Amino acid sequence: MRKRNAVLWVAVCVGLMFAAGSIFAGTTVEDVIRMEHKAYSEHTKGIVTFSHKKHNEDYKIGCGDCHHDAKGQPLNDLKLGDDVQSCLECHKLPGQMPGDLKKELKAKNASKEEISAKEMEYHAEAIHENCISCHKDHNKKNQTKAAPQTCTNCHPKEKK
Repeated sequence: MRKRNAVLWVAVCVGLMFAAGSIFAGTTVEDVIRMEHKAYSEHTKGIVTFSHKKHNEDYKIGCGDCHHDAKGQPLNDLKLGDDVQSCLECHKLPGQMPGDLKKELKAKNASKEEISAKEMEYHAEAIHENCISCHKDHNKKNQTKAAPQTCTNCHPKEKK
């Protein structure tokens, strides 16, 4: 009888360990992310660091304010730690849209929506649109200049 109880107790403990592991699996979110990717062979500006904790906890910004679906709609059901795709999964072209391509599209009388859609294929364009538009809205709403909106406020000078 004791042997049976001991085996049952061990089985329960092992089961609890697996259950606890599955609860915490995939929930680790780095507090500070260096916005750097191998798609960029050379950076012309310093690497931006982004703090999830500061934005989520201090500023009360939800996951869906940054993470969106293929139509640009916020993923408001996300919770901290949910699996999300990298920005480069959808915004596949590194850098910004070349000026000559933008001129070419305008010359073909492309609509603002068509040009914007093409711009969003470029990773840097998408990131800048997402971050800067939010920062501008925050500053306007709160009558402040606290949220950075210029290159040098987000991209630190590289140490040489």
